[in-house]
Amino acid sequence: MTQASPVHVHPPKIEYFDTAARTNTDPKGFVRPVEIYREEPWGLYMGRHSDHASFHYLESWLLPELSLRASKLHYNPGVEKWQDVYIDVGAFTRETPTRWLGVDHYLDLLVRTARDVRLVDVDELLAAHSTGLLDAAQCQSAIENATAAVDGIAAHGYSLEAWLSTLGMDLTWR
Repeated sequence: MTQASPVHVHPPKIEYFDTAARTNTDPKGFVRPVEIYREEPWGLYMGRHSDHASFHYLESWLLPELSLRASKLHYNPGVEKWQDVYIDVGAFTRETPTRWLGVDHYLDLLVRTARDVRLVDVDELLAAHSTGLLDAAQCQSAIENATAAVDGIAAHGYSLEAWLSTLGMDLTWR
């Protein structure tokens, strides 16, 4: 039997979305200019360029009611794309009229539209709980939100957009 390698435990990743300043402060504290923010009654859209080695543009929808952040990465040529939509599970809230806060709760979903959805980073969630970074209620909420999303996406032909449209959340992408 092979033993799993130990998980690097890190505090929850915190990110800021400032619609007035048109910036996005990533978990490492880098402030990035945002090309577009769009608010809907059910969430916030962000589109910005990226200097990441694998992708050049990032689109995200913060969906506070579902505790999800759905992102599409526009990959650089030659980079293999595994998922169509990357979903972070966490707490996404409006702090002020112009500033939103995202706190990642470790679990992620990888959606391949019309094919499947995969839950990942369960080991990170468990490690965060065992070291006191998330309490039992936060972990339970993360699991419930992730599994509700998996159920909804799977029940709608493995389409995030089809599921969310039944909830009155019509996502548009670039």
